[in-house]
Amino acid sequence: MTEVDATASASRRFVDRYARWTGLLAGALVAYWLIPLDHGDGILYAIPAFGLCAVAGVLVGDALTQPTRGAVRTAGLAPRRVRDYVPPRMTWVLIAMAVVLVLLLGVAAAVASPDDVGRASRALTMTCRGGTASFSPWPGLHYGLPILACLAVATGACGWSLRRIATRPGDEQSRRDRSLAIVAAWGLVVSSSLFGTTAVTSGVLMDSGCGEALWIVARWVLWPLSLVAFVTVALMLSMVCAPRATWRRRSERRVRR
Repeated sequence: MTEVDATASASRRFVDRYARWTGLLAGALVAYWLIPLDHGDGILYAIPAFGLCAVAGVLVGDALTQPTRGAVRTAGLAPRRVRDYVPPRMTWVLIAMAVVLVLLLGVAAAVASPDDVGRASRALTMTCRGGTASFSPWPGLHYGLPILACLAVATGACGWSLRRIATRPGDEQSRRDRSLAIVAAWGLVVSSSLFGTTAVTSGVLMDSGCGEALWIVARWVLWPLSLVAFVTVALMLSMVCAPRATWRRRSERRVRR
């Protein structure tokens, strides 16, 4: 690699990292603005919005740091596919989490009810111990639709970008690194949304005190899901913050030692 190429590569890495951090900072500011909304229940809006801003930062960074076209090279006739560049295990885990999120929001919407002031699909109303109580916030349609909308937008944008990376010029390792960053950004949307949904849902079920069955569901189903989602959020966030190429260089230095 020539000195000019090395300088250009370092410049692209800086721009990419700057765009990713800008997306995360913008997401934090948007989340801070959304949390106080809806009488303090805006956390269910803030979490997916943060993930969506992180996706935007990664996609902008990728768009600003496209590899330059070099000399014409020969290539095989086999078409490049998206699945050849995404991390398979992580991708399938995130897809499973997305399916769980959609199912959980569907069930929550089916049992949701109006809150104390009559606003639709914002609470869970239960009758037990001779009385009726309403618990809010509850991820019914009022909160669930924005979460699903963010998930749909992130899925479409990341899917398009992965397809674009797989077919554009560049080296194989660069495609894998870029694909990993985009999958991690999408995973941040999925895992953070799942964490917020399970945390709120389990909190309502535990506070209700309406029977052993709800307590079992909260403790043995929702709590483990919430823990897995929280760990995944931390992992995806670390992948978005640090370009994969940096990790690879560090590992190579350790091997040489």
